[in-house]
Amino acid sequence: MNVRPAIATLLLASTALLSGPALAESPFDFAHAPGQLPKDVVPGAYRINIVTDLKRLSLTGHEDIDVTVTAPTASITLNQAGLTLTSATLDGTPARIAQDDKAQTATLTLPQPMTTGPHKLAIVYRGPIPATPNGIYYDDYRTTDGKQHRMLVTQFEVADARRMFPGWDEPAFKATFQLTATLPANLTAISNMPIESSTPAGAHAKRVVFGTSPRMSTYLLALVAGDMKAVSGKGGDTPINVYAPTGEQEQGRYALAAASQILPYYNDYFGVAYPLPKMDLIAIPGNYEAGAMENWGAITFIDDDLLFDPKTSAPTTQEAVYIVVAHEMAHQWSGDLVTMGWWDNIWLNEGFATWMETKATDHFNPTWQMWPRQHYEREQAMAQDAHPTTHPIQQVIHDVSEADTAFDRISYQKGEQVIRMVEDWLGPDIFRDGMRTYMKAHAYGNTTSADLWAALSQVSHQDVATVARSFTEQPGIPLVTIGRRCEAGKTTLTLTEGRFAISDPNPLPARWNIPVTVGGPGAPTQRVILTSDKPAHLTFAGCDQALKANPGENGYYRTAYDAASLAALGKAFGQLSAVDRANLLGDQYALFQAGLAPLSTWLNLVAALPATHEDNIAVWQDTIAHLRELDTMERGTPSRPAFHAFARALLGPQMARLGWTPRADESFLDTLLRPQVISALGLFDDPAVISGAQARFAAYVKDPASLPASLVDPVTSVAGRHADAATYATLAKMLRTATSTEDKLRFFNALAAAHDPALIRQTVQIAYSGVIPNGRVARSLARVAASSDNPDLVWSLVQEPQTQKQIRARLAPWSQSALLPAIASHSINPDVARALAADPSATASTGAKIEAHKATDLIAANAAIAARAQADLTPWLAALSH
Repeated sequence: MNVRPAIATLLLASTALLSGPALAESPFDFAHAPGQLPKDVVPGAYRINIVTDLKRLSLTGHEDIDVTVTAPTASITLNQAGLTLTSATLDGTPARIAQDDKAQTATLTLPQPMTTGPHKLAIVYRGPIPATPNGIYYDDYRTTDGKQHRMLVTQFEVADARRMFPGWDEPAFKATFQLTATLPANLTAISNMPIESSTPAGAHAKRVVFGTSPRMSTYLLALVAGDMKAVSGKGGDTPINVYAPTGEQEQGRYALAAASQILPYYNDYFGVAYPLPKMDLIAIPGNYEAGAMENWGAITFIDDDLLFDPKTSAPTTQEAVYIVVAHEMAHQWSGDLVTMGWWDNIWLNEGFATWMETKATDHFNPTWQMWPRQHYEREQAMAQDAHPTTHPIQQVIHDVSEADTAFDRISYQKGEQVIRMVEDWLGPDIFRDGMRTYMKAHAYGNTTSADLWAALSQVSHQDVATVARSFTEQPGIPLVTIGRRCEAGKTTLTLTEGRFAISDPNPLPARWNIPVTVGGPGAPTQRVILTSDKPAHLTFAGCDQALKANPGENGYYRTAYDAASLAALGKAFGQLSAVDRANLLGDQYALFQAGLAPLSTWLNLVAALPATHEDNIAVWQDTIAHLRELDTMERGTPSRPAFHAFARALLGPQMARLGWTPRADESFLDTLLRPQVISALGLFDDPAVISGAQARFAAYVKDPASLPASLVDPVTSVAGRHADAATYATLAKMLRTATSTEDKLRFFNALAAAHDPALIRQTVQIAYSGVIPNGRVARSLARVAASSDNPDLVWSLVQEPQTQKQIRARLAPWSQSALLPAIASHSINPDVARALAADPSATASTGAKIEAHKATDLIAANAAIAARAQADLTPWLAALSH
């Protein structure tokens, strides 16, 4: 049950009581929107005609663009990348073409200045169709019958529409698009709008004309062509099709059912009906780095985020399909209908869609406990946000490479948590009505965060901006410190605001306006807006009750309790809700990381979990995640075996409760938890789990049907972690013969867990050998660094110049800057940090500098945390054994 707490104290009568960032963002204004292109020529409508050659891997194109000249000028600057413009005319007058490939622009100069008003621009061009998964590219894949197929795919976000056609490739330049494509005759063609006509274009080709789109940004245009078939249905009155490679389309049934549920729900929630005549969801086999992309009306997904086979797919895949479908469909409003004006506000797209994916999934799957389990994602965001290299949700974006780095946990998960907090503060109905106002006011246009706060303030009659801006326009996490005293049979809590930081020698001053809620078992909930100007005081009846901040974990802040408050919460731990138990554990572990509490405080809490018969997945996810972190800190220490013994004793009762065999009547959450417990016990060298997994793996190799789908991942993972050469070779063969992306990734992840240095070398080579699709190479290498227990070896292998060159040839531009930092960040070796900083790739772009700086900071911070962990763990484990 989700009950909105009563508001006992609300300090919002006067904005003078509130503090916040000194500079406020302005509402969207096209003339002053950030970007790199001049605004004296503005597109209104594109008519793009491309002819593709999937044998020569090239395209030719012709486009007519209706433009408006807003100020007299003799030149037009627009974007292109990798294209060759062969001719350009304005109203029939030829223009001189100058291309700047480094800046990714083309400048067209006319004989004389253009007059203000409407004009027609025509451009003829040509370009390549590469294998790297960005822009327009080709995707070669194998089907279950062993046949090779080639698919044409586009992926334009952040700034790769310019690789298919010259244009104004910035989100503020919205226009309509009418696309015509000449393609192989045997391929199914899909774009944002339905096909208006399809006619032969030679012996083996066809000319497909799509309808004209609504006004939208360039990065939302899409074209996919391949040997595909669909399963079809409706969401309300809107046709929905789920496309997959021919033969796999039935695996789209689950996604179709999800989309059919979600679309009417979103129509109602946003108060604006989905405006396109159809919605297509398209499975891209393997080579799709983006994961999923919200192209308006033609949403693309890597296939394992859209296809679900009940016989072979893991339960995590079932859940992921629902969540990702909900996320991308939310973008059809937040991102597509209403689009951020520039990439500094990408969180308006991603933070909102991440919040909405949870809201919709929870609405239709209430037994999945989506909100309590959001604790895990929240902790990941806070883990990044506590470091000095974090950034505000709204950050200044100078160029495309920097925009690529903004697609991170701050924009997604922190953005989600801030929206969740504002909704909780205002109330869900008021927040929904504010979103409806926002969508109607800005449909087919662009916005900044200021426009959202204005709509919410208009409906709620609250000063939303002053509270929300304090979380979006400055980096970091608030720390609420709670002290208590008892007088005359009443408890008075004193709340003070500070900044929570990890390894930050010069933290910024605290200046948030925090909606803080405090309550407890049997205690009425009270709420206050806490500022840095003065402490807040809350009084409760009685002197011995447990009082906890952030019940329900709706607020984005850490909490530090005095000894008396923490003791009361520890005593009443079992009476707290599951999300509050996870929240308390998460905060206590984070306080250790920041050097504000000993590790023993957290250890004592988790050590008591078996005695309280804890069985909630949110609590165990948090616990297992932190046990895994501590295990990496224990590498090479004498106390590691004792730590493993403690972890096995902690998780053993859960393994006994769950067992190896899924029960017909068990909850979906237990089905999800079992693999996590098995994998963790395999990591902690549990002999029974290791032998059990190895026996099951041997049976699975002979008969895949012998293993329930939910156990394939943990069994192969444990087998891989403890693999000898023969087992490794078996897994490698399974990887090479796998045709589905889900199988490829699960078998590679099993190989990535191997500890033997010789096997680690093989895994790194496999990652860029062509077995793994290009779009998954970078993250697969990072997985080896994380799972192999030897990140420094992985670093040395990947950093080698010739190896690095071969890897980078497979990567899209946006993953280049993160390749080495993603591997190095798993180390605590200062030599790795120095080598990363010295690598030429670390300074190749603004985005590369940001990624390298984050990684070197993390290496130093984790080294310091590991030293403290080892110092705390050794005596605690010794005391535990006596």
